Amino acid sequence: MKGILGRKLGMTQVFTVDGTLVPVTVVEVSPNVVLQKKTIETDGYEAVQLGYEDVKIQRSTKAAQGHASKANTAPKKSIREIRGNEMFNFEVGANVSADLFAAGEIVDVSGISKGRGYKGAIVRNNQRMGPKTHGSGPNRRHPGSLATIGRNNGIINKGRIMAGHEGTYATTNQNLEIMKVDTDLNVILVKGNVPGPKRGLVVIKSAAKNTPAVKAKVLVNRAAAKEE
Repeated sequence: MKGILGRKLGMTQVFTVDGTLVPVTVVEVSPNVVLQKKTIETDGYEAVQLGYEDVKIQRSTKAAQGHASKANTAPKKSIREIRGNEMFNFEVGANVSADLFAAGEIVDVSGISKGRGYKGAIVRNNQRMGPKTHGSGPNRRHPGSLATIGRNNGIINKGRIMAGHEGTYATTNQNLEIMKVDTDLNVILVKGNVPGPKRGLVVIKSAAKNTPAVKAKVLVNRAAAKEE
C-alpha cells in the first residue's frame, strides 16, 4: 500500500479519445516530505510519516521545529502516517511526489466532508415525517418519542439520532480511478468526486480492497486541439 497527501482544488471534466465525457476531481499534490519512519522495534508497527505544506517558523512550536529538523525541512502544516511496504523504501527527508501513482490505478480518497450546519432529524437522519392531519399540530418534523423500551424510560440512550450538526465527518470514497497524473503541475485527476470542500486536505491511498488497476484511458489534449 502507498499514499500521499494533497488538496482538493475542485471538479472539471475530461474527454477520452472515443468521445466519452468523464467528470474528475483535481487534487493538488505538492511534494510530501518523509518526516519519520516508524519501526516495529521502536514503535510496534511500521509506517512512514509524511508532512505536507510548510509552516512559518514563528507560527510553529519548538517541538515541531525539532521534529522537522531531523528531516532537514521546515515544520509542516499537515502530518499523516501511511503504512505499507512500498512507502517504507523512502528515507527520512525524501520527497514523495505525484508520480507515486499512475493513470489507471484504483485508489481510496479520504477527507473531511463538507459542513452542512444545524439540520433537523428529517434531513440529517432521513427520518419519516409525522402525519399532517388529525390534530398532529406542529409536530410533523419532530423526531417523536425519545424514551427507551423497558424500566429505564427516563434515560435516553447514547447515540440516539436527533437533530444536530451535519457534515465534517471523516469519510472515504473507495475504488476511484486515476485518470491522469501531471507531474509538471503536481496534480492528480481522480474520476468522480472526493470528500471535502475546495482546498480541503485529502489523502490518496491504494485501494484497501486490492482492486486491480485498469487500462489507462487516452485523454484528449484540449490545449493542442485549440491550437489546431
